[in-house]
Amino acid sequence: MNDTSNVTPLIDIRNVSKAFGGVQAVADVNLNVFPGEVVALLGHNGAGKSTLMKMLAGAYPIDSGEVFVSGQLAHITNPAASQALGIETIYQTLALADNLDSVANLFLGREIKTRWGTLDDYAMEKAAREVFHRLNPNFKNIRVPVRSLSGGQRQVVAISRALHFKARALIMDEPCAALGPEETRMVHELVRKLKAQGVGIFLISHDMPDVFGLSDRLSVMKNGRTVGTYRTVDVTEDEVLGMIIAGKKVTRVAECFGPARSAA
Repeated sequence: MNDTSNVTPLIDIRNVSKAFGGVQAVADVNLNVFPGEVVALLGHNGAGKSTLMKMLAGAYPIDSGEVFVSGQLAHITNPAASQALGIETIYQTLALADNLDSVANLFLGREIKTRWGTLDDYAMEKAAREVFHRLNPNFKNIRVPVRSLSGGQRQVVAISRALHFKARALIMDEPCAALGPEETRMVHELVRKLKAQGVGIFLISHDMPDVFGLSDRLSVMKNGRTVGTYRTVDVTEDEVLGMIIAGKKVTRVAECFGPARSAA
């Protein structure tokens, strides 16, 4: 990505905390992402990374702390409020309706209506073909139920939904889980296209090739707290594993809280 050291963070999470009963799931976490940047979020199950992202997505209320979007304080009270800010989430399950086709899934819950209040199938198919073509020109079978699509094609549908609705920031939860090598390559290419369009991406992943192949920075969480945040090119896989398993901060390089410059 380009040097954007003077750019305001697209998403700036400041001292955010969340507890469930007596369990502190997230404690005073700071994290940001800049336009055209991928920030990987790592940690064991229960580390707090998914809870943090669900607060950003509006699925969980924030107990304390603040979120700024393009420098403005944001009030994220539900998923609709998050989407209105340009934040879209692609869950590991993709949240697709298997019995519906790709067009219907693209507009699910946000359908285009005619002036008479009926569904405008022509307008939705036209818009769907345009956005699908932008991500994968070879994706043609958009009128079959998505249950019959490959994992990579299903990812195209999910990512296209975010792209069509003008996502400025994207949360991706294990986007390459259970995908084969070719489909993983396709998803990596989709992520790079989104980066080139200035979308900021939070990438939740356990997969080191995804992390090192896609992210500009990475942040590791353990027991609800941040262990460290670094430029991906500055740390090794062993050091990242040390942060995940032992909560051991990397000391040979400085942490990086601003936009990174990398070849990713």
